[in-house]
Formats: sequence, C-alpha cells, structure tokens
Amino acid sequence: MHADLIKAFAPTGVLRASLNLGNPVLANRDAQGKPFGISIDLAMQLGKKLGVPVELIVNETAGKSVATLEAGRADVGFFAIDPERGRDIAFTAAYVQIEGYYLVRGNSSIQRNEQVDVAINRVVVGKGSAYDLFLTRHLKNAPLERVASSQVVVSSFLDKGFEVAAGVKQQLEADIKSVTGVRMLAERFMVINQAMGVPKTKGPEATLFLRTFVEEMKAQGVVKDSMTRYDIQGAGVGPAADPKVDPLTAP
Repeated sequence: MHADLIKAFAPTGVLRASLNLGNPVLANRDAQGKPFGISIDLAMQLGKKLGVPVELIVNETAGKSVATLEAGRADVGFFAIDPERGRDIAFTAAYVQIEGYYLVRGNSSIQRNEQVDVAINRVVVGKGSAYDLFLTRHLKNAPLERVASSQVVVSSFLDKGFEVAAGVKQQLEADIKSVTGVRMLAERFMVINQAMGVPKTKGPEATLFLRTFVEEMKAQGVVKDSMTRYDIQGAGVGPAADPKVDPLTAP
C-alpha cells in the first residue's frame, strides 16, 4: 500500500468514518448502544485494507453525516448519491439500493405517486435526507415540510396533520407497525443509491481506490453477507460498476 494513499485516507493515523444512524438499512445501535450494520462492516474492511484503525463517528441524520465529512471531521462516509452533495464529495457506485415511498392516511384520495404533487399536499421529509434533496428538485407544487430527522417523519405526519409523509421504505414500515389508519402507496417514487464518499480534496487516486474497494466488496459477497446477517429486507446489492466512472455522470 502506497504511503501517500494511506495518508490521504487517514491523515491522523486513524480512518475516521462518518455514519448515519437515521437510515436503519445502513446502521443501527444494539442494546448496549454500539453501532452495527452494513456501513460499519465496510468501514472496518476499509481500515483493514489500509492497515489503519477505524474510528466510528456517529450521526443521527444524513445531513449531519455529510456535514461531518465536509467539515473535515471524518475521512470517509456513507451517503446516498446526490448531485448537490457531489459538489464536494466523490462517490463510489452504490453498494446498496433502497427505495423511497410515500405514506398517506387510509382515507386519503391519493392513490398514485403522480397525485402527490399538488399545492394542497404538504409532504413531510427528514431534513437533508436523500429523498428531501430529490423531492426538492422534482416536486413543483407540493410544499415540503422538513423535520429534524427521518425518525420523526411519521410522528410529525400524524401529529401535525400533514397530507403525505416521504421516507425510506424500511423506516416507514418500522414506524407504522403500531399505527392504524395509514397506508403506503403502491409504487416507489425513487431508488436511493447508497454509496461511500470521500472529500474531493483527497485527490483522484483516493477516489479510484475507494470506488475499486466498493466493487470488490460487492463482488466478494461482503455486502450481501452483511445484509443477510442483519436481516435487511426490501433492499438489494448495488449493481457492478466501472470504478473509473463517476456515478453522477454514468448513464
């Protein structure tokens, strides 16, 4: 391993990995409060490949996780691919693909995704999440109501009388287990490509190394094994990709 590459990823001698506990597909806490999940497994594998110890920097939301990396408090992170984030972060291809869905009340007249985007439908989202960024670009009429995190989207939807809630399928399903009178629309409104990311300031060699690493983790079954271990449902391993291609420009 080239010393300059190790220094780029771990300038402090430790690989600092920014985690987002706001998405249960990526990371969660056990009964003792210790983080676990696919992103933790990948961080540990990357540290092993670089030959450096790993420090897990825990964030409760995607927005805070991005801010941690952009502020230089972390060396690598786990984010949904998004062009706004891509101004400062170089992404790998997706290691996991998950889905964004809408939630409405059982008696709502909304039956299809295309019925959401009207001015009378307030859509509640987790601030700074991948689906917040996506819907900011794509909804032209329905106003977005941003709450502190994805974990409080459903409770805010119920308590404040919003017409629509948006979120990651798994989070919505978990949140409505004890709730009656709500339903998810039948089709997803987006595919969320979860990737690893590194500050562009670390250089093209670091970007290529990280993209190649993610492709190896997918090809070797590491990602699939993690999904099986943590019983991740409704998500899939990202497709194979060329590590030389920026996923933001890929067809």
